[in-house]
Amino acid sequence: MLSADERRAVLALLDDALAVDGVEALGEAPVAALERATPAVTHIIATHEQIPVGYASVLPGRDDQPASAEVVVAPSARGRGIGAELVGRAVAAGGPDTRLWAHGDLPAARAVAARSGLVARRELLQLRRPLGPDHPLPVMPVRADITLRTYRDHDDDAEILRVNNAAFDWHPEQGGWTLEQLAARLSADWFDPAGLFLAWEAGTAEATLLGFHWTKIHGPDLGEVYIVGVDPSAQGRGLGQLVTLAGLYYLADRVPTVNLYVEGDNTAALHTYSTLGFERYRADVAYGR
Repeated sequence: MLSADERRAVLALLDDALAVDGVEALGEAPVAALERATPAVTHIIATHEQIPVGYASVLPGRDDQPASAEVVVAPSARGRGIGAELVGRAVAAGGPDTRLWAHGDLPAARAVAARSGLVARRELLQLRRPLGPDHPLPVMPVRADITLRTYRDHDDDAEILRVNNAAFDWHPEQGGWTLEQLAARLSADWFDPAGLFLAWEAGTAEATLLGFHWTKIHGPDLGEVYIVGVDPSAQGRGLGQLVTLAGLYYLADRVPTVNLYVEGDNTAALHTYSTLGFERYRADVAYGR
């Protein structure tokens, strides 16, 4: 467990790395675990003269999914082997199948991975598209078979959780959510119920959710297609495109650009997002043995 001073020092280190690299060193989950002092996470700090100069976060695996780790080294301390040392300790803590995430897949990260005997095992793409009058969205389809509305209250939570976990049962981060994990996101400062779109079978008293699109706004310049989940039993009905478009129209009134993350081998999703005007912006790569 990190002390409050250690957490502040690591967060400052992350800010320094972002300023130099132009990309965040850690993803949402390890940053949240760092800020909330999540006990299940292993924190590894490298220090020089009692000052943190590197940090590794190791999130435990679950079921058949391996542990994941992310590493950052202070810009002023790079080139001393600290990154490789942290990678070695992270793999030792998480197990031999641990995945090491490199956000932006920067050359320095590729070099450390190569020296550590790691190869690319998974690619997560970030896609972006501009919004606004000069970049019109496709026409929103009219669907008599679907009731589309936004989030109302916690009565919707159980169905959102069910669809999320069914849609992402294969996904190491997005699948297997608990009500507590969902509640943490619903209580986040950025959450806006008007930006969470739910698709129900028309005429069924909204008993069973078919799909949803959860949007996120990072600031005045960027919004996100945060989660698009469709119940596997409702696949093939165009629900993914429907709920995605609903969220994009919402975001278009608020931000000039929208991004999303998608697995590099998810050809169906990549095709859908391509038809909606998204293009590749960057890649995050998970390395492993």
